[in-house]
Amino acid sequence: MTAASGGAQTAGRPTRLPRSARRKQLLAAAQQIFVAQGYHAAAMDEIAERAGVSKPVLYQHFPGKLDLYLALLDTHCDAIIAKVRGAMQATPDNKERVKGAVRAYFDFMDHESEAFRLVFESDLRNDPQVRERVERVEQGSIAAITDTVVSDTGLGRAEAELLASGLVGAAGQAAQFWLANGRQTPKPEAEALVAALIWRGIASFPLQGESTPGTPGEIG
Repeated sequence: MTAASGGAQTAGRPTRLPRSARRKQLLAAAQQIFVAQGYHAAAMDEIAERAGVSKPVLYQHFPGKLDLYLALLDTHCDAIIAKVRGAMQATPDNKERVKGAVRAYFDFMDHESEAFRLVFESDLRNDPQVRERVERVEQGSIAAITDTVVSDTGLGRAEAELLASGLVGAAGQAAQFWLANGRQTPKPEAEALVAALIWRGIASFPLQGESTPGTPGEIG
């Protein structure tokens, strides 16, 4: 197999990379193997070969296969939570926030479909450490949206969390369905459809301090 890109070898000898760069290279190689073969069939020696390093170098960074797998999950789980939180912070316009949250999930499914399979279609989902990380994606995204709903509507946290879970559930499930069914609807159109569905519901909750008693208002 050819070595992963990143200058792993020069003239037959391993190139010394900064630790962070080497770690990134190893994670990229591991992702290819895990996605192609699943966790149980993947072998550390094959991952080392794909990265163009020796097994001792791989073990210097990751003591075992599970450590490597969990590091990959952490990377991708943190990324999607950051995308959702970024959508909440990017604008004060709540309609655009909804669009941004939906877009975060569709972007993840579209541009990082390997990462999606690694996180959401793992053959190791029953492992407590893996399950905790998968659940953290949902909980982290819900928390990011909950903070915004509480701030803007004055709803209690329990009610805001319920709304946020609905938004996250709809966006995530729709994006997964879209990917699994071959992206039949163009991505911008798919995002707009899902965002419109969510917005029609959440917009009925009035902005804090801007509604007239008995009159439904809009968030944004």
